Amino acid sequence: MPIQGRKVAIVGMGGAFPDCADLAIFDKKIFTGQSLIREWPKAVAHQKQIRSTVSGYIDDNELGLEPIYYQEGYDWPETFIDTLGRIPDINLSTADLGSIWAMIGSLESINMAGWTTTETQSERTGVVIASGGAGNVIMRHAWHAFFEFGKKSRLAGSHTVDRTMSYREAANVSCLIKNRGVCESITSACATGLGNIGYAYRLIKFGLQDRAVAGGVEGTSIETFIGFDAMQVLSKGFSPAESSRPFDTTRNGFVCSFGAGIVALEEYEMAKARGATILAVIDEYFNNSDGDGNMFYPSYDGQRRLWQGLMAGGAEIKPDVVKVHGTATPVGDIIELISVVDTLGEDGYHLSAPKSQFGHMLGAAGSVELITALLMLKNQQVPPCLNSDTLNHEQENFQQKDGWRGSMKPAEEYRHLIPQETITKEINQVVCLNYGFGGTNSAMAISKDN
Repeated sequence: MPIQGRKVAIVGMGGAFPDCADLAIFDKKIFTGQSLIREWPKAVAHQKQIRSTVSGYIDDNELGLEPIYYQEGYDWPETFIDTLGRIPDINLSTADLGSIWAMIGSLESINMAGWTTTETQSERTGVVIASGGAGNVIMRHAWHAFFEFGKKSRLAGSHTVDRTMSYREAANVSCLIKNRGVCESITSACATGLGNIGYAYRLIKFGLQDRAVAGGVEGTSIETFIGFDAMQVLSKGFSPAESSRPFDTTRNGFVCSFGAGIVALEEYEMAKARGATILAVIDEYFNNSDGDGNMFYPSYDGQRRLWQGLMAGGAEIKPDVVKVHGTATPVGDIIELISVVDTLGEDGYHLSAPKSQFGHMLGAAGSVELITALLMLKNQQVPPCLNSDTLNHEQENFQQKDGWRGSMKPAEEYRHLIPQETITKEINQVVCLNYGFGGTNSAMAISKDN
């Protein structure tokens, strides 16, 4: 059981964001309604083999990273140089690109939190960070050198294992900051980012840790991109800025993007006692599974039970904004929309779909979108849902099937909930939702510190 009176505050945030050198630029671009999605040169180079060529990708130079290649003719980096001097070379040597982003985001979060070295390296400080996928980039080049080129195993480098292991992001961050508490990764597809933060929240709430850096990552990977393109679930046929279209009638898939979102969590009274700036308080977290045995199809029942679990935790759940998963897939968007309105009613809040601006960051989606929610609380603004130009005036096919128990209204009836421009309003609470393959669901409510 949670220890009576223990609350959890968010006291720092950082990460890596498409087309942005830092968090301040990300903040500005999001709330001025800009798209961070661009034509991706790596995808364009293979456009005869793939359908989609747009992504919210990160250029190494934008983050002050310089790739160092094994030898001439190899298009994969042996390591990186941090031109801004944030990460020591010894830590860069064991890290893939996503792990480097995680380390940068962790340092930014700790700096914002104002933790001392003693606090950071305490047994009461944990690390809970993961990505949604494997170390595809590292593995592909290592195996290609061995199997196709017939090179000796050492050509793969002595760090193939530590750069590809499932919990590489948490391990690299832990080795960098030298914490002595928990070091774990929980991978749950596109719910990974929010799920890791939720787990860290519980560690603090239950008294097992006093503070933690937590979040999700998805490092740049054309291999990951190809996998989703093969499923024919990526957006195609629009300009980059118009490609991510949550709720719009012409939506035809999500934009595969990359990034990292890391937050610093701390027991509330400890944070208050040392005068920390509290970005938000976590009111409640809940996660569940759909239980219907379907790997991909969204579950109205699972999402409704997710809301019920969130509301059963004892905190008042009355959001001013609901940050939806909103991937711009044909079925998922409207099932999610209906599960929200059937829970909260048809007025009194707005929906935010940040993927319309930066695409779907997979394992990083939930954590980067939580950071977007933190910025909503700071700015007292809701960013626009780009490209949600036309909502369906008619029922969806699933609404006409026997056994459907949700709202029978078409999406157009909820137009007023989905802003097309940045709006300013009083925001005291935001609920964040994320879902993943295999029917995994996560929900978190955060509020301003009053």
